[in-house]
Amino acid sequence: MEHNPCRAREILDRVGDKWSLLVIALLGERTKRFTELKREIDGISQRMLTVTLRGLERDGIVTRTVYPVVPPRVEYSLTPMGATLMDAANTLVDWAESHLSEIDAARADYDTRARAEEPVKTS
Repeated sequence: MEHNPCRAREILDRVGDKWSLLVIALLGERTKRFTELKREIDGISQRMLTVTLRGLERDGIVTRTVYPVVPPRVEYSLTPMGATLMDAANTLVDWAESHLSEIDAARADYDTRARAEEPVKTS
């Protein structure tokens, strides 16, 4: 099998985007409806959740099941291939959550230094 870093980057861009890891981590818990995902992902718009789910579905990571009832019920779950991402997704999400205070402190320090280094404007 030929190694193609450009193709790998394309897939890494998908799973490493702003929302995909959170969607994957939540679907790793259990199958969920769209409204459940929207409620559980703070700050995601309906449009971005739709775009994220469609991309993950296109790549074979998520499956979408539509039930023929009124109103229509749609559920999302990880495919077997998507489930193989769970360890990596959980590791990254857990890392981010456990380092929030350190990251906040680093950002504040950086912002303070950046403001101090700004050139003084003269009129």
